[in-house]
Amino acid sequence: MSEVIYNENEKQKNDLKKYIKVGVTLIAAIGLLLLGLSSVVIAKEGEYKVVRQFGDVVKIHENPGLKFKIPLLQEVSTLSKKKMVYDVDEKEITTLDKKRMIIDNYAIWSISDPEKMISNARTEMNAEARMGEFIFSIVRSELGKMDFSEIINEEESSRGVLNEEITARVNEYLERDNYGIVVDDVRIKRSDLPEANEEAVFNQMITDREKIAQQYLSEGEADKSRIRAEVDREVKEMLSTARADAEKIRAEGEQEAAQIYNDSFSKDPEFYQLYRTLESYKKTVDGETTIILPQDSPYAELLLGYFE
Repeated sequence: MSEVIYNENEKQKNDLKKYIKVGVTLIAAIGLLLLGLSSVVIAKEGEYKVVRQFGDVVKIHENPGLKFKIPLLQEVSTLSKKKMVYDVDEKEITTLDKKRMIIDNYAIWSISDPEKMISNARTEMNAEARMGEFIFSIVRSELGKMDFSEIINEEESSRGVLNEEITARVNEYLERDNYGIVVDDVRIKRSDLPEANEEAVFNQMITDREKIAQQYLSEGEADKSRIRAEVDREVKEMLSTARADAEKIRAEGEQEAAQIYNDSFSKDPEFYQLYRTLESYKKTVDGETTIILPQDSPYAELLLGYFE
């Protein structure tokens, strides 16, 4: 009986050892699998994969795909290759005519050399901070050369050229200090005034707009006078031409009528004499006319009906 119990215990011990061995093998396999997976780095489009060992950069993967690292010893961080927007903190500047303004900028930037960026700026946040300092320094310098009215007046403002100059100078500073980043564009998105200056600025804007309106009115009056003078001149020329044409037509008509009369009266002189006499009656005889004529006068003969 005791031998049977002993054999049973031995069997259980052997089974336990077997299960422990299988478990250890399985755990080791899982560990190796996890270790293998932890060595794989997936680099995506639009990002840099930075491999560090004991804090030092040993490799930067710039192309997408599967990459590898040493498990446990090396760690991986990600930097963006895409264009990023940095909203620069608004700050106050003083213009050439000693007026204060609050300027708010933003910048479009990207990492051009991740190794230099990590070496000199360490992080994207530090890179943006240095970039922001450069931008504000240049903006303050450039706007400090301009009068307040020139900055706020959109028609006279040279902001487009100013933005390009600021962008170029910021890139010069970043390249000089090897920050490994490049600025694509710097823009002044807002230029406000301290509350104490708002009323003065509004009054200045009103004055400028009234000046422009008065200029438009003056130009309109000048154009009105010029157009009216041109129209009057054209009307006078047209009337003068019409009168000349009318006189010419009238003269030609009278000439033609006289010719017709002459041709007609030359055919019957006696009728012409009678016609002339009747025409003279129209001019000399009316309702209040008294005529004393000899009986043998041609008028009397015609009036009394003495015809031969």
